[in-house]
Amino acid sequence: MLNRLLRASLTKILGPIAHLFLRLGISPDVVTVVGTLGVCAGALAFFPRGEIWVGVLVITAFVFSDNVDGIMARESGRSSKWGAYLDSTLDRIGDAAIFGGLVLYYAGKGNNQLMAGLALSCLILGSVVSYAKARAEGLGYTANVGIAERADRLVAVLVAAFFADLFNSTILLGVVLGLLAVASLVTVLQRMLTVRRQALASGEVGA
Repeated sequence: MLNRLLRASLTKILGPIAHLFLRLGISPDVVTVVGTLGVCAGALAFFPRGEIWVGVLVITAFVFSDNVDGIMARESGRSSKWGAYLDSTLDRIGDAAIFGGLVLYYAGKGNNQLMAGLALSCLILGSVVSYAKARAEGLGYTANVGIAERADRLVAVLVAAFFADLFNSTILLGVVLGLLAVASLVTVLQRMLTVRRQALASGEVGA
């Protein structure tokens, strides 16, 4: 949902940055890699120490590189399968770092096993959401359905983590993590059912 609503607005906002990078001779792949490193640093350097809101600000500063590199690739005519592959792969690493950082905090300094479990559930199910779509496309099917796509999950967890830390409200983040875990599970099931319907229609489902 957020991908559809925000893509045009983000393109207008981030377009000048993308154009500047292109004039400086920076490639889209470099922006992708640096952005992922920044997200991982923000999550794994600050979250485990309990500096959640600081980590969120650092992550936010880098997470929009995912849009900048896409604009750069389109504007420069460098869009390629390699670029798409690199972007998708590093996205998974960044996502895992964010939820992994929360797991490390609540399993350690935060001393809250329930929260650690919820964050771990989001990490695992979020990876399965992405895999379900990628595997479907690898087999020739489509799985562009779901109530919890990547942008939705990222915005929800970052906003909730920021305000939960700012107002010292574990409940707020716990509720959001729980809802994200459920939404991710529903999304996995939606994609599985979508692929199964396509397989049935093509007669490719065994007995």
